[in-house]
Amino acid sequence: MSTTKAVARLIGRYKLATGIVAVFIAALVAITVTASSGSGASKPKAAAAPGFSVAVLGNSAKKISLSQYAGKPVILNFWASWCTPCQKETPLLAQWYKSQHGHVNLIGLDENDTTANAQKFASAKGVTYPLGFDPQIQVASAYGVQALPQTFFLNSQHHIVDHIYGALTTADLTKGLRLMDNSS
Repeated sequence: MSTTKAVARLIGRYKLATGIVAVFIAALVAITVTASSGSGASKPKAAAAPGFSVAVLGNSAKKISLSQYAGKPVILNFWASWCTPCQKETPLLAQWYKSQHGHVNLIGLDENDTTANAQKFASAKGVTYPLGFDPQIQVASAYGVQALPQTFFLNSQHHIVDHIYGALTTADLTKGLRLMDNSS
């Protein structure tokens, strides 16, 4: 038998073996996906939100902490007065929060800012929700925030059920609220 025919036969066997392995792997994946999507499957557990306690913006004698909201869903919004996307997002959040009449817990966390600039910004944008002051970005670091704004939706067990990078939209708020309610 010639070398060419021997090589061709080996290549053919290799293709056949590779094809059989690929079909076997695809079948295993299909079985695994089907089994995990069954009615007995549980959702992956959401990550626990890091606890925090920071001064209230403009009143360092008072503190705001996640533990104050034990058993309640919370929205955490990381922002700063110098943040361009925050200029767009904050009025939307302020108006939305007022329309909720206190039925939703929203905490703004001012990061890497000055008290004067943050207070002026919050006042100009009509913010009435609680604001924490985190000038050393300790809370932001605990949440892995590296750019602003970012928003975290926490269920009543304070597990993160949604995370929005950049300026929020009304659709983001609606989706986040639904996820907060459905995961409790």
